[in-house]
Amino acid sequence: MIKKNILVINCGSSSIKFSIINPINEKKILTGITKHLKNKIYLIKWKINNINYKKKINKINSNLEILKFIFTSIIIKNKKIFKNLFSIGHRIVHGGEHFSNSVIINDKVINSIKDSIKFAPLHNSEHLIGIYKSFKYFPNFIKKNIAVFDTAFHQSIPKKFFLYALPYNLYKKYKIRKYGAHGISHKFITLKTANILNKEIKNINIISCHLGNGCSISAIKNGKCIDTSMGLTPLEGLVMGTRCGDIDSSIIFYLYNFLGIKIDKINKILNNESGLLGISEISNDLKYIEKNYKNKKNFKLAIDIFCHRLSKYIGSYITLFNKNFDALVFTGGIGENSELIRELTINSLNILNFKIDKILNKNIYYKKSGIITKFNSRLALVIPSNEELIIAKDSYNIINNNKFIN
Repeated sequence: MIKKNILVINCGSSSIKFSIINPINEKKILTGITKHLKNKIYLIKWKINNINYKKKINKINSNLEILKFIFTSIIIKNKKIFKNLFSIGHRIVHGGEHFSNSVIINDKVINSIKDSIKFAPLHNSEHLIGIYKSFKYFPNFIKKNIAVFDTAFHQSIPKKFFLYALPYNLYKKYKIRKYGAHGISHKFITLKTANILNKEIKNINIISCHLGNGCSISAIKNGKCIDTSMGLTPLEGLVMGTRCGDIDSSIIFYLYNFLGIKIDKINKILNNESGLLGISEISNDLKYIEKNYKNKKNFKLAIDIFCHRLSKYIGSYITLFNKNFDALVFTGGIGENSELIRELTINSLNILNFKIDKILNKNIYYKKSGIITKFNSRLALVIPSNEELIIAKDSYNIINNNKFIN
């Protein structure tokens, strides 16, 4: 039997997602996620061949101990799964300017990931833990660990779009620029849309909207990203679950100089207490906000601001395509499931000849894909994202000398 299965590890700041995927037939053999319940108690849920398992683990101090359980008690212990592993793919949030493609992990790559910790301190440090523990528990796979970067897909953005109008020396010396995020998702949407529209990647022109607790939008021209909404960090751009997105940067100085709020607290306000949560004053859960959209004033306001910012970005990005534009695509937890967000956003784009089909739009939810606009409208689609599949395919391609084609 030829080994094909890829172990995909996404070591985050508050959870770990893991899966084993066959990149050729795209079947998921195993999926799992960890959840921090309280104090040092964690819940691990996983599914193997459609059978669900879960376990609470007490007195856990860090992802180090959680990974030990995942690797030894779930994967290595299951000999049938373990013996068919081919390589290990790691999702890495930030690669700085170092990487425009996925790569085999070596000392140089690890040092580059460390160098980018300053741009994603909560994520990159945890990714490194995932890499080190993979080396420890899977020693035969040390040269088969692949880093797949969220920033890589955005390295095609031209300098006139990724630079801020700051003193140029800040870019030259400190690499302060737009890097973007969600690149793995945007890449998947690009490939999937090209497949659906029966077009070559090099000819696909879309706007991809990844909408979840974190939100970003990308303009993809001739199969390459030319602009994206997230910046040096994931704080810039759209309104998100708890992040504010674009603001006047002088607000930070006002909060500090006139209101006496400390820098650490300002950082917490912008990243953890703003967005849908900040406006609604109650929740960042869009499902909950939608249910009360017509009954609570601030809930309606939160959604209206969210959609206004999104439609404004779409309107500005569509000018980058001239006449060659294929589709507007919604993805992510909100993009895939929120009929209301899609309708309100598209209704704001009538001048660009986007016309929502309410029946089609209502019928698209939970892992469904399809068209949501009328026949005489510009095309808008919903496509469920699958970042794990991209990681698995990239990992297989690189280790297998690119013999397997997407």
